[in-house]
Amino acid sequence: MALAPRLQRVFLASLLRRRLATALSLLAIALGVALGLAVQLIHSAALDEFGRGMRLLAGEADLQLVGPREGFDEAIYPVLALRAEVAAASPVLEIEARLPGRSDNLRILGVDLFRLARVQPGLLPRADEERDAGAGRRLAALQPDALFLTDEAYTRLSQALPAATGALQPPAIVDGLLLTQSGLRPLRLRLAGRVPGAGGVLGVMDIAGAQQHFERIGVLSRIDLTLAAGVTPQAAIGSLSPLLPPGLALRVPEAAAGEVGTLSRAYRVNLTLLAAIALLTGGFLVFSTQLLSVARRRREFALLRALGLERRQLMRGLLAEGVVLGLIGGGLGVALGHALAAGAFRLVGGDLGAGFFRGLAPESSFDPVLSLGYLLLGVLAGAAGTWLPAREAGRVAPARALRAEESVRAGLAPGRGHGVRVAVLAALGALACLLPPVGGIPLGGYGAVAFALAAAVTALPALARAVLPLLGRGRGALWRLAHARLSASPGQAVVAGAGVVASVALAVSMAIMVSSFRVSVDEWLTQVLPADLYVRASSSGSSGYLDPQVLARIGSIAGVASVDTTRLINLRLSESEPLFSVLARPARGNWGLPLVAGSLDPPAASELPPVWVSEAAADRHALRPGAIFELPLGGRLQRFTVAGIWRDYARQHGAALIDSRDYAVLTGDTRANDAAIRLDPGIDPQAVAETLRTLFGAGHLAIALPGEIRAVSLRIFDRTFLITYLMEAVAVLIGLFGIATTFAALATTRQGEFGMLRHLGLTRTEIGRLIAAEGALTAGLGVLAGLIGGGAIAWVLVEVINRQSFHWSMELAVPWAALGVFSASLVGLAAVVARLAGRQAMQRSAVLAVKADW
Repeated sequence: MALAPRLQRVFLASLLRRRLATALSLLAIALGVALGLAVQLIHSAALDEFGRGMRLLAGEADLQLVGPREGFDEAIYPVLALRAEVAAASPVLEIEARLPGRSDNLRILGVDLFRLARVQPGLLPRADEERDAGAGRRLAALQPDALFLTDEAYTRLSQALPAATGALQPPAIVDGLLLTQSGLRPLRLRLAGRVPGAGGVLGVMDIAGAQQHFERIGVLSRIDLTLAAGVTPQAAIGSLSPLLPPGLALRVPEAAAGEVGTLSRAYRVNLTLLAAIALLTGGFLVFSTQLLSVARRRREFALLRALGLERRQLMRGLLAEGVVLGLIGGGLGVALGHALAAGAFRLVGGDLGAGFFRGLAPESSFDPVLSLGYLLLGVLAGAAGTWLPAREAGRVAPARALRAEESVRAGLAPGRGHGVRVAVLAALGALACLLPPVGGIPLGGYGAVAFALAAAVTALPALARAVLPLLGRGRGALWRLAHARLSASPGQAVVAGAGVVASVALAVSMAIMVSSFRVSVDEWLTQVLPADLYVRASSSGSSGYLDPQVLARIGSIAGVASVDTTRLINLRLSESEPLFSVLARPARGNWGLPLVAGSLDPPAASELPPVWVSEAAADRHALRPGAIFELPLGGRLQRFTVAGIWRDYARQHGAALIDSRDYAVLTGDTRANDAAIRLDPGIDPQAVAETLRTLFGAGHLAIALPGEIRAVSLRIFDRTFLITYLMEAVAVLIGLFGIATTFAALATTRQGEFGMLRHLGLTRTEIGRLIAAEGALTAGLGVLAGLIGGGAIAWVLVEVINRQSFHWSMELAVPWAALGVFSASLVGLAAVVARLAGRQAMQRSAVLAVKADW
């Protein structure tokens, strides 16, 4: 039976009478919805922007041949171009050009101008009219040193770049020339025009000139293919793939965005989980306010029941209150989520704090489907938070509820079997931890988090009965009154403490996980950076590198004892996997290798060269010491024996380490990205660093001490978890909202009790201290349950979710001092909040306060 319009107004008007509780409930739901929606909007917009950029670069291509980031042999180009399935093939050499003295790079595409118009018309360059005229202008793009920039690239590179230290890095364009480098050799490219059809920071030049200047003769990065009429991409992949050397793959252009989405998925899902816990905490806040509102209005409901209102109608009316709270809070959250996403785009772009979309500048847009989904989540939180109070209201007999003292009976029924429920929830959580990930997402781990949180909340009444008797001895009268109040009605601890448990469990679990991760990363950095000085020409895939001549000059510097190098390349093991990293360097020497299994010594029984794989590689490819692992190197599949497994926090999707000598023999590549320098005893590293800058130019090398690398790495780590800290703060704030609304409602229902205490001699100040003591006790119980639940969730995060999401192991490190300060501060804040929330109830005259009981 539907509610009559007038009866609906009776229920919904209650929300207006409880302005503070309603406002805080709306805010809690809005914050939970906004955080989750903002994460999804930012990630979706960044992926869309990345996909649009890749689509523009691919042009009209139906397929792309891709391989290692460092490129592959161009001999495959004529093989594909002459196939009947292919209408046109456009070779591309992609260079990340290092800009001396600057922290940014320029992406340069070397293209075949005669093929470009048919496959990638958006990349066609246009020469400047002032600089090139007539036939020379038409052939300007074929000049080996001619470079064409997008408008965005020209604007950015013509300006000084602010550095992290506050200093200005010099412009990369000087007098019409772009200053870059190949190896450590300075290189100047002439600006010949623009690329009007492309956006972003991008340069285009003739592929022959790019191969020549950047010493990449015979190398391509990809081949864009348009297919003949009637040939589908799937059919072409099936017929052309057998022609490809190992390490190359054909895929549709849209697959690049999917690959980046795979890289960032685990990070995004974990942020979404945090937002969901914040929303869950908001649901607990609705639960506490509605339960106390029901207790306060029991006489009103009893009168309505006596006048003919059915139990089902009463429940529907109360559920309507929750739905309205969820609908309005969800609507506010959707608006706030879009505002947060727009603000994040302006401040940090689509980076999400983790570097997956660095350099992109996506724009915020309204997503109706996503917004509707999160609006419904807000409605669900409001309705779920109201369901139990509505059921409790329907169970109360009207004759009993009409008694005056019944309105002060707030909280849940005492009930039994809480211990059994907690045990069942804990067992379900333990079983969920054993489940494998689904599509790379640790759904079992997230289920275990939900079970642990539910167990912590369910354990509150039993915890109150166990702990409260220990706190009632040898203290003042006010403390004993507060203690007796909660001991007599432990259900109130559930009402007031549920939101505190959820928020504290979230904060504690994330604090333990982040502390464990940070301590493990710090120890890992200490192990992998044992040398005295580190030199980098550029990151992997960039145009800077260290050749044997440069390394020989470094080794001849006075005070240098030894030089070990690292060559980092990125291979494609399959068309469906992200790039796989291979490091070529000595297993021993100036680079550390933190093994978790196996040995630094090659297996004696194997004739194959050894390889040491990271934990992520071992998990993804089911490897163990002694196993055979194949890598596509030098255009062929090379077999290795796994000698050990090592801990690597830098590469999420796996890495392998092979000896530098084995790598040079298999590939012929003698370049290096980094060098680790061990100095003679007593030699000043800064003096050697200054010598290196003098020899090779200060802007052409990045030189750092181990401590500097460690400090920068930990700074990046803290920035990555900045959003996590924000979500923790929001959840704790929502928990404090729950304390405020609970004690505001309790104080209102207890006006008669306060009036009686006033007649017995207590002052308003003492009653305020009584409420503060009750708030501190309630929050203390919630914090204790939250600490227990948070510890369990932290274990799940470290041992299950982290291992299944990122394949990283870490040592558990509990920040005891920080958790102690946090817990004491939260209990103190709860006491203050409870005191302020009950202030209005204490203002009433003592005579009027007890009048209702006469």
